[in-house]
Amino acid sequence: MTVRNYSAVSKIISYQILTIIIMTAGFALMAGRSYALSAALGGAAAFIPNLYFALRVYKSAGQEARKIVRSFYAGESGKLLLTAALFFMIFQLPNIEILPLLAVYIVALSVFWFALLMR
Repeated sequence: MTVRNYSAVSKIISYQILTIIIMTAGFALMAGRSYALSAALGGAAAFIPNLYFALRVYKSAGQEARKIVRSFYAGESGKLLLTAALFFMIFQLPNIEILPLLAVYIVALSVFWFALLMR
């Protein structure tokens, strides 16, 4: 992975964190603690698997093409499993609010797509 690619990945991750923080604060101010916690957990359910995938792909940089492709597949599989496990754990918690959870999850995921469109 080149410095430029690393820079793009770090920007996307930074924007995701910033978006999660802003939305969580907004839900905290508008609706209180349970909404803020749900929003933060939705953001974590998006951010943690994306970070795992980014680190996995970053480690494969400079290797032969077959290993890079394998790393992408393994990273995506791990990302999906991690997302499912996080949502399973989140839904075990009491007083989880669905609206902020899914809103922040979807917005945090969309940061990646908007960043690609802006390039």
